[in-house]
Amino acid sequence: MTRRIGNAASGPARPIKTKRDYEGASAVIKRLSGETGRDSSAELRLQALLREMDKFDDAEDSMGTDFSGDYDDAGPRRRWSDDGAGVD
Repeated sequence: MTRRIGNAASGPARPIKTKRDYEGASAVIKRLSGETGRDSSAELRLQALLREMDKFDDAEDSMGTDFSGDYDDAGPRRRWSDDGAGVD
């Protein structure tokens, strides 16, 4: 069985795919930027997170402004069986 050596947070940042990931990465960036005695691994982590946030921003901008991606506001969706077609 292999063991990881070092801190898992010192690796490269995972891709940011959702708004929730973006907000979490933003919180980590704020925390890391506030630390005064950063080592090189924390600096690399910070740079990797910033790159991933830029990728997410670019992808979101290229999608257009009329697509929000949030379906919660639309309410419950109707099923084909809800239209009453089978009712006599």
